[in-house]
Amino acid sequence: MISTFTQPFSVVLIEDDEGHANLINRNLQRAGVLNPITRLRDGHEALTYFFGSDAHTQPLDRTVVVLDLNLPDVDGFEILGRLKTDETTRRIPVIVLTTTDNPRDIDRCYALGCNAFMTKPVGYNDFSEAIQKLGLMLTIVRVPHTRP
Repeated sequence: MISTFTQPFSVVLIEDDEGHANLINRNLQRAGVLNPITRLRDGHEALTYFFGSDAHTQPLDRTVVVLDLNLPDVDGFEILGRLKTDETTRRIPVIVLTTTDNPRDIDRCYALGCNAFMTKPVGYNDFSEAIQKLGLMLTIVRVPHTRP
């Protein structure tokens, strides 16, 4: 059942692992998140999406980013830093979803401005359950306009 509190927003999933991306997509839908999801497969693709020459045409208003840290070419820390220091993207909520539970990485993400940090559970069932809980949270979250 979809929450009556669901707000119109899009999800940008920055995840290089195909299996994880499919699990995230499927379990967000199971939790009632039927919002559009754009998948970006690496850091370069993410930076191009948000800051490339065509970035002004991307629909950034009412966007939530789900970001893996361990990406090829450009890591999630750099993407997070860029998103949170650029005037056009700093208000976009960023949820870090990654395999690390290193306290220094967690502290660094919050220092860079992430809005939430989740560690991906190792087992399939635990992973699916964690993503469904994230999805339930997204069905009631209020997402700000990118531009005030």
